[in-house]
Amino acid sequence: MSKQMWKGSTLMAPVPVMLVTCGDFQQPNIMTAAWTGIVCSDPPMAYVSVRRERLSHALISRTGTFALNLTTKELVKAADFCGVKSGREVDKIKHLGLSVSLGSILCPLLDQSPVSLECRVVKKLELGVHDMFLAEIVAVHAETDLLDEDGKLHLERAGLIAYSHGDYVELGKTLGTFGYSVRKKERKKEENPLRRAAARRPLSKKRRTPKSGL
Repeated sequence: MSKQMWKGSTLMAPVPVMLVTCGDFQQPNIMTAAWTGIVCSDPPMAYVSVRRERLSHALISRTGTFALNLTTKELVKAADFCGVKSGREVDKIKHLGLSVSLGSILCPLLDQSPVSLECRVVKKLELGVHDMFLAEIVAVHAETDLLDEDGKLHLERAGLIAYSHGDYVELGKTLGTFGYSVRKKERKKEENPLRRAAARRPLSKKRRTPKSGL
């Protein structure tokens, strides 16, 4: 395989299409972010990187909270709009016909998202053109329609999307599940050897010849 070497860049794909809600009930705002993800499992922590000139940067800095809302194919146009329009120019939530509810730490959550991660900022890192907000995930809000009778979450039913080199793509075919490459295969139950031998033994001539008149 032949490769070209380029200078360092943000060429990583696919990346999330995350609708980030922030602010408060009086001034909720929503933006689209790809520079976001999980950074720790215990305690559960996430991050979002936001340019300093963005309205969301000012709101998150003021309240110390934000929510990461998973995005579906039904929300793809909203995600694109929220990625190119500023909350200083237009009330994006009202313009798109979306709605928000307050979470456990009074952070706006997107009602139309199947899963929302409510986050409290613990540290802000100044990187370059972006500041990274590191936050603890204090609560997860999941759509009940995605839960089965045992309470298991089935995100494959949600129609989630990702962003890949300029394109919004819907997640598709499952290629495996976590740990499948090392999972031991179940052995088939051993059959009785006498039964196997009987199955291989040909029928006698008498049994193979039908009686006359049948």
